[in-house]
Amino acid sequence: MLEEIRVRFAPSPTGPLHIGGARSALFNFLYAKGAGGKFIIRIEDTDLERSSRESEENILDSLRWLGITWDEGPDNGGPYGPYRQTERLGLYQEYTQKLLEQGKAYYCYCSEEELEAERQEQMARGETPRYSGKCCKLSPAERTKLEEEGRKPVIRFRVPENRDIIINDLVRGQVVFESNGIGDFVIVKSDGIPTYNYAVVIDDTTMKISHVIRAEEHLSNTPRQVLLYEALGFKVPFFAHISLILGKDRSKMSKRHGATSVVQYKELGYLPEAVVNFLALLGWSPVGEEEIFSMEELKEQFALERVAKNPAVFDMDKLRWINGIYIRKTPVERLATLALPFLQKAGYVSASPTPAELNWTQLVVAALQEKLSTLSEIVDHMDILAGETVQIENEEAAQILKEETFPLVIKTFREKIMSLPELTPDVVKPLLKAITKELKLGGKQVYMPIRIALTGQMHGPELFYLIPILGKELSLKRIHSVTSQAGISID
Repeated sequence: MLEEIRVRFAPSPTGPLHIGGARSALFNFLYAKGAGGKFIIRIEDTDLERSSRESEENILDSLRWLGITWDEGPDNGGPYGPYRQTERLGLYQEYTQKLLEQGKAYYCYCSEEELEAERQEQMARGETPRYSGKCCKLSPAERTKLEEEGRKPVIRFRVPENRDIIINDLVRGQVVFESNGIGDFVIVKSDGIPTYNYAVVIDDTTMKISHVIRAEEHLSNTPRQVLLYEALGFKVPFFAHISLILGKDRSKMSKRHGATSVVQYKELGYLPEAVVNFLALLGWSPVGEEEIFSMEELKEQFALERVAKNPAVFDMDKLRWINGIYIRKTPVERLATLALPFLQKAGYVSASPTPAELNWTQLVVAALQEKLSTLSEIVDHMDILAGETVQIENEEAAQILKEETFPLVIKTFREKIMSLPELTPDVVKPLLKAITKELKLGGKQVYMPIRIALTGQMHGPELFYLIPILGKELSLKRIHSVTSQAGISID
């Protein structure tokens, strides 16, 4: 019987969910779901000074926004909890006691000053700094004396000598480390809190994690963890270390390359499904040329065999392109709901919108949907949709005002909209066609003068959206503004 695939994402709640962390969570989620396995969230909150429940909630909310759900975690529990490390301290103490009794770990009383002096001496000799192990043979009497001096010990793991530690990584292939280059490392700090490398081994084993899929920067931790698995008599899981994310300049992803947290992309008006699609392509190559995938399609196609060793480049232009595709695919009703906060913040819609304002928002979104790469951009297009006065954009637009039929077209248009009880796209479309028929003019001879009279620009949203957005009163004021500027009478 095949072992159940169980993977985990284990963030440290010391800030918002970083985009790199989101990619790791996504790869774990896709791998588990594609294989019918379980995806677990574990909160690694042993950094007591920096960890907070607020950050934990931000991380979980960001995952939910992306559509990443979990089978077990701190909020919904599960058979192998608790799912916060600070709630598992008793478990770590049990295993620590076993290691101490078996002579595989020992108390170390060295001060920071002593350790630093040791490091400096080793570097001066051209050696790689590592702990010398001088506390490993302290007698009970020596330990008692040091404790009476007020020294609080850490607990170090005794690293076996002359060992090759072989990692058969599912992404990087075989990676070999020498145990002699590691040195006895700390597994429990002086305050009794386990270190990352120690706690993660116990957690992954007791939570029955089968595959550890994480960022490449953790590869250097893996030999220490493998030694701990062996010392504790645990089965070693499969490892897969995914590549770093770099900016376009090939340096490590940072704020200068764009937003670094998931919540920032939400606030900038990116759709969650676009961010997921983009993140999936950072270091994973699908079969074929297609680049647009739903979450369900990603679950079906994702495979560790197609995860690249080389660093992934975070290309903001590509993210915007993908987001634009999803904006155009999204139903207007949902898009209007997502765009509403941006219009509210800019003052175009009230904090408690009326039904009329919500209808107006839908019209605005429908009019601009084809032009947006992010929802925040909607505000940049509002000049054409707000304000009573109109500026003619260029000489080409000004020439339209001088056409012989301009006054007649605008007069007829004004009369038509004044006679209507309401303006909606369904009403305006046939109205425009009726004008062309009545005046026996081509479409461009009618539509372009109306567009110039209403916006001063030769390009913009479809008129059947634009006119209802402006409404009757504002449309009439803009017509008056343009014709007055040009000295044209349409009365």
